[in-house]
Amino acid sequence: MSSLAVRKAQPAAGTTPGTAQGPPLRRRVALVPTLTLLLGAVYCLLPVAWVVIAATKSGRELFSTFTFLPGTGFADNVSDLSAYRDGVYWQWMGNSALYSGLGALLSTVVSAFSGYALATYRFRGRETLFNVLLAGVLMPPVILAVPQYLLLAEADLTDSYLSVLLPQILSPYGVYLARIYAAAAVPADVVEAGRMDGASEWRIFTRIALPMMVPGMVTVFLFQFVAVWNNFLLPYIMLSDDEKFPITLGLHTLLEQGANTPALYTLVITGAFLAVLPLVALFLVVQRFWSLDLLSGAVKS
Repeated sequence: MSSLAVRKAQPAAGTTPGTAQGPPLRRRVALVPTLTLLLGAVYCLLPVAWVVIAATKSGRELFSTFTFLPGTGFADNVSDLSAYRDGVYWQWMGNSALYSGLGALLSTVVSAFSGYALATYRFRGRETLFNVLLAGVLMPPVILAVPQYLLLAEADLTDSYLSVLLPQILSPYGVYLARIYAAAAVPADVVEAGRMDGASEWRIFTRIALPMMVPGMVTVFLFQFVAVWNNFLLPYIMLSDDEKFPITLGLHTLLEQGANTPALYTLVITGAFLAVLPLVALFLVVQRFWSLDLLSGAVKS
């Protein structure tokens, strides 16, 4: 009996005593997802790194130095960009902030109402309506752009701020996320308890359900803000006055002019770099809401 215990305690031949004997094949397989994520991160971040470095270069350095070698002209580039056409770049940035901020806020409100109603109430045609919304998620924006232009042209709203804002208010993807989140975060027992206590449907939604849905609604707001900020096709079709352009369309006009005036390339690159900063700042501000507990809002209320 003792000899058997001794044999079991001895390490296998060819191994070092005191080391873990994990399967080498399993360790190799575990490296595959890590390497895949690293390759994906490099693929996504490499263009960002190029823009950041290229924004520091003057026009001469941009075409004569190594690609990833920082330059010395960032301050001059920002100054030239601000002076271009009396600061029209910052007007484009303000337009984008208006379109994205107000559009995302209104879209989040509509998504919260719609998602809560679809998740909580039972009515005829509910699933049909939800399936139509799912079809809207799968619909490419380019298919809807021309019909939206024709509708707004009939209302004499083209080439106005409303022509860019109104189509962004209803987001099928936002409604879909709001319904899924409301169904998971708002227990039916809590809603029924509120009704039994005599609370109105509006009070149940604003004081009980909405605080539970805050993390999901922040996600909807962020997604919609980024989508509107990066939207190019809709403003391109709707707007003709360049003073109403968002940053995407404004940089496009600068890039087109750069074909005849290469000095504008540095302005386009610097403008693209500055246009990314609001999105990064927004992500850093709102990310703390994602760590909230689903029921924390209900407990506070």
